[in-house]
Amino acid sequence: MPPAQVLVVDDDVVSRMMLMHLVDTCGRFAILEAEDGADAWRQLEAGLRPDLVFCDLRMPHLSGTGLLARVKAHPGLAAMPFVLVSAASDGATMDEAAALGADGYVVKPFRVEALRPWLAGLQPAETPQDCARRLGIDLARLRLYLGGLARQLDDAAQDPGALMHDPQARLARLGEGCATLGLHAAAARLAQATQALAQTQDGVQAAAQVTAALAEARAAVARQAARLDEA
Repeated sequence: MPPAQVLVVDDDVVSRMMLMHLVDTCGRFAILEAEDGADAWRQLEAGLRPDLVFCDLRMPHLSGTGLLARVKAHPGLAAMPFVLVSAASDGATMDEAAALGADGYVVKPFRVEALRPWLAGLQPAETPQDCARRLGIDLARLRLYLGGLARQLDDAAQDPGALMHDPQARLARLGEGCATLGLHAAAARLAQATQALAQTQDGVQAAAQVTAALAEARAAVARQAARLDEA
């Protein structure tokens, strides 16, 4: 399987190189670059279809929000994950990015921990056999672990009030459970929801992201359990 493509858009060449380097440290990816929003749009119009875009917010020629608006209005691009990056960390800017349809927001200076949730989602889920081998357990033990994680996710989804006490820490633990069991996309979605709780002032939107992340994680655990039954 070819590596996932990640497009980095930033008019500041140093920031662009730093971000590309951090992406490279997070796994095996095909890293592409654009010098501003207009350059990125030309590449997208020419047929480029990256699996993920990291795009600076403020750029000449075509800003990050301008590029985002074009992407979300294009039927062939609207579903492409689009993460805005900026030095601005105020709640109003983050809420504006979310309102425009950004899938996420990363604050400069870049930290690899903020990038990993997005990049981890591009990694395929491990097979039950590979997961059990990595953890040094047998398939029966893996089945128990999956069952325990499924119960915790079910409890969180069915009783959202249980997450009200320290919700970020609880979501982070559920994400760590998914990551431990090789469910990378589900772990990434939970991490993204955790970031949304920390960054946005829009409680309704953050709650919707949490609900969607929990649903995706529950489905991922169910799929892995089904694979285990077939093993």
